[in-house]
Order: sequence, then structure tokens, then C-alpha cells
Amino acid sequence: MLRSLSKMTLETSSETRRQLLNAVTDLFLLDDEPSEASKAHYGEIATQSLTHLGAEERADYAGKVAAAPTLPHNVAMQLASDDEADVARLVLKLSPVLTDGDLAAIAVTQSQRHLVAIAERARLSSCVTDILVRRGDNTVLRTVSSNEGAAFSNEGFDVLLERGGADSVVTAALSGRADMAPERASRVLRIVEQMSDKAEEPSEQVASLARLARQQRLEVKVLISDIVAKKRVISDVVIMLVDDDRAYHVTQVMAASADLNPDQVLRVLMQPDVSGLAVLCRSLGLNNTAFRAILGLRERRLPLVQHEIEDTMHDYAMLDMATADRTLRFLKMKTKVG
Repeated sequence: MLRSLSKMTLETSSETRRQLLNAVTDLFLLDDEPSEASKAHYGEIATQSLTHLGAEERADYAGKVAAAPTLPHNVAMQLASDDEADVARLVLKLSPVLTDGDLAAIAVTQSQRHLVAIAERARLSSCVTDILVRRGDNTVLRTVSSNEGAAFSNEGFDVLLERGGADSVVTAALSGRADMAPERASRVLRIVEQMSDKAEEPSEQVASLARLARQQRLEVKVLISDIVAKKRVISDVVIMLVDDDRAYHVTQVMAASADLNPDQVLRVLMQPDVSGLAVLCRSLGLNNTAFRAILGLRERRLPLVQHEIEDTMHDYAMLDMATADRTLRFLKMKTKVG
């Protein structure tokens, strides 16, 4: 049937093509697992029909098929690459058919409205955001910085801060991200404070973020002092900070308690191998609840963690304090010698 219909598209008027495309699309979408032959024939019908439709009609069609996982790749690409952003928008935002390579190619060549649509996708790899932060205008930068599903390479994050760091909306979005690695969060907070200090009349948003950063920095100093004075238990402090998703401040507390540099603790926290983190936490006397909380904090930032939490928790329970202390002392000496 689809093979016959594909021939009909060569002979019909624009309106008939639209009606035909809609009818065939309804039929095609009923099949959750179409054969490759069916997809090929449908793709031929769709791509031929689209070239004869107006922008509004193409946009209507795109809205119907944008999220379809069975949409032929050539159709998805034709829609996503459409010069009319209203046609491409939903496909760029929703289509599971488009690959990172597809998105990157479109991001390099198409308009800022196309880039905004890409920036709204539920998941974005760093190879795509690398292009968005370089080519994108302020709207793109604001959109991608607030997208919790967007991953950034170190270089891409640097570009985002360089181009958008003076924008309070961008810095506010980055400050509120749950997946922000500690060192990146620290850089964002420093920029926020600098913006507040330099601006004659800083925006309320910038001023609020700066106040929060200063307040949290003072709070961490007090918490560390309380731990040293034995007014607070480090496990309770760590759990409290993890509950607020304050990874950078967790590293500060652990570093001060272990007499380490915060950067050293940060590296241990973010390594795929959890052994060093377990040694540090056991040496600091963190209880099982606090250690589990830290594992959860890691997993929000390291989606490819290789260790199951339960297995890691079992190993942590078996690790005695004496062994952890000896290992940590050895690591400190090795670091100083190096």
C-alpha cells in the first residue's frame, strides 16, 4: 500500500498531498514497530510531500510527528533542518531520532531560534552544548544554562562563563543546577560576588545570589569551627549540606577536618573509583548514613559511576578506622613528596 501511495504523491495537488500525507501518517504511526521497508516507503512519501507544502502546513505536520520514535531519519532531518524555525522547533526539541551529529550539524548552520529549540532538549551532550555556547545569543545561553539535562565539557563551560557570566539570569541558572560539580559551582559563585561588588546598582537577582554566597561561606566557617570544638558531629554536618546539594561546601568541610586541600578532596570525590573517598570518609569517622548521602551526591554528577551503592556500602562497613588512617597518612606523605 505504501509503495503505491508513494507514486501518487507525484501526481497530486498541494492540498491533496497534504491530505494524503496526513492520512498515511495516521496509518504509519499506528504501527509501533514498522518494518524497514515500511519506514523507507513512508519516508519517501513524506519527504516528497513536504517540499510542496507551505510553512504552516509543514509546522502542523511536524507537531504531529515530532516525538515519534519510529519517524524515518530522513524525515526528521528534513523537518529539523527547515529554514522556518516554527517548522523545525518541536522536532529539534523532542525527536528521539536525531543524533548528536545531526544536532551539531544543525546548530552550526541554522538560526538562533533553531539553537534555542535544541537547547530545550531533555538531554544534551557536551559536543552539542560546545556549539551552542559558542554560536548562541543571550537567549540560547540562558536556555542551555538552565537545562538540567545539558552536559558541558570543561572548555564549553569556560566559554559559557566567558560569554554569559555577566548575565544574572545565566549565573542564577548555573547556581541553581543540581548537577553542578563543586569546582564549577565555586567559580559561578565568585563571578556572582564580583558582579555584585562591581555593579553600581546590581540587580536584585545578582544581589540576592551574592548575599547567599557570602552567607553560605560564613556558615561553612562556623560549621568547621563547631566540628573542631566538638559542638557538632561531622556526619550530621555532611548530611545537612548534602541535603541542600552543596557539594563544594561538603568538600570544604571534609578538607578542613582531614587537613587536606579542598582541591584534593574534590578530586577524590569526583573520581570514578570510590576507594579513595571511602578511605577519607572512614578516616573522618563518617557514619554509614553520611557516606551513603555522599554517594548519592556523586551519582547526581557522575552518571557513569561503576559501583552499585549497596556493594559500596558493604565494603565501607568492612573498612576499619585503623586501615583508613594508615592509608590516608600514606597518601598525604606521597602528595607532599610528589
